[in-house]
Amino acid sequence: MNFENTSGFAQQADQSDALSGFRKQFLFPQHDGRDMIYFCGNSLGLQPVLARDFINQELDDWHRLGVEGHMHARHPWFPYHEFLRDSTARLTGSLPHEVVVMNSLTVNLHLLMVSFYRPTAKRYKIIFERNPFSSDRYALATQAAFHANTGGSKLFDPAKALVELNPRKGETTHRTEDIIAAIEEHADELALVMIGGVNYYTGQLFDMEAITKAAHKAGAVAGFDLAHAAGNVPLKLHDWGVDFAAWCSYKYLNAGPGAVAGAFVHDRHSESHELPRFAGWWGNDPETRFTMPEKFIPRKGADGWQISNAPVFSMAALRASMELFEQAGMDKLSAKSKKLTGYLEYIVGEINRETNEMNRIDIITPKEERGCQLSLVISKNGKSIHDDLGNNGVISDWRHPDVIRVAPVPMYNSFEDVYRFGQLLLDAVKKLS
Repeated sequence: MNFENTSGFAQQADQSDALSGFRKQFLFPQHDGRDMIYFCGNSLGLQPVLARDFINQELDDWHRLGVEGHMHARHPWFPYHEFLRDSTARLTGSLPHEVVVMNSLTVNLHLLMVSFYRPTAKRYKIIFERNPFSSDRYALATQAAFHANTGGSKLFDPAKALVELNPRKGETTHRTEDIIAAIEEHADELALVMIGGVNYYTGQLFDMEAITKAAHKAGAVAGFDLAHAAGNVPLKLHDWGVDFAAWCSYKYLNAGPGAVAGAFVHDRHSESHELPRFAGWWGNDPETRFTMPEKFIPRKGADGWQISNAPVFSMAALRASMELFEQAGMDKLSAKSKKLTGYLEYIVGEINRETNEMNRIDIITPKEERGCQLSLVISKNGKSIHDDLGNNGVISDWRHPDVIRVAPVPMYNSFEDVYRFGQLLLDAVKKLS
């Protein structure tokens, strides 16, 4: 696609975009009577228009039926997570019984690591990428510390167990061959590789298939935090052989603040009932759930890791968004994402050229290994430039110490959004440099 830094090009690109109609299915914050340029779907997705109707349906059924809504609501609450199963499986490249919508992201990571991080005196190390989202670091460290503090080896102490990967000197992102080399280096002591599918800070998309293959060759388990990957990039969790994964739904999946999360457990573990887990009644057989059996027998697949019943209102908002993903298709969304993000990359280059790099903007996100997020580093006054964008109708994201994260989401953002953003960014750079 040959780009042009003109309003006419952006408008023509939007007219040719088969997915442009989905923009009307979302509610945009307003600035001076106009839709804001919302490039923050990597932090919180926009509200689907249908979300209000879907939630109101559940409120109406609660009013009309009370507790009987568990069985007789329009979408009965007892099996409510089942209404999200098939769409979630398609979105993540999974078999239906490999996925379940439940809890929140870090809760799911902890529940899954109870089963899949089983350190021994021989195998205890956890490999993770440099600068993960802080919650991942805390989860990994406390899992290791838990084993160290409950009679385990001192080797399980986080200072010894956690292996943080580092990019090469002078580089900001990881090379796949270096990740694999690190896995091979620690192979004899490695218990778990746990990496973010897309790094929250740099926007780098990791080769999850290659990493999983290397982890298994080393005799370790492969798990992923897909918070910035689910709904952003195509996933094939089953075919890649990933052991477990978890993700949130409030970013690219547009289910609202603090919304319910998802989990994946590969089919090979679907009936591994001997795995330790923290059990709750919703992971038991639904046919016997209300007979309250004394012994917990987990359901087949990811359902066996459930603990509590469905948060219906949160799941209703997610249903509204997942219907749109089903209509659009992840392959088409990914294709548009590459064009839209490519256009943003081009616009940034044009700003550097026009200003003769008076305040250079560097993109630290890899050119190919990425979704829709670009992480921009501006040589000076980056925070002031970010604030100026905000004052002029742009919602993006500032990450300490020097990154503006911008994410043109293909479901609802347009080429004109990118063009307008570029004009405002150029003005800010000139004004504040």
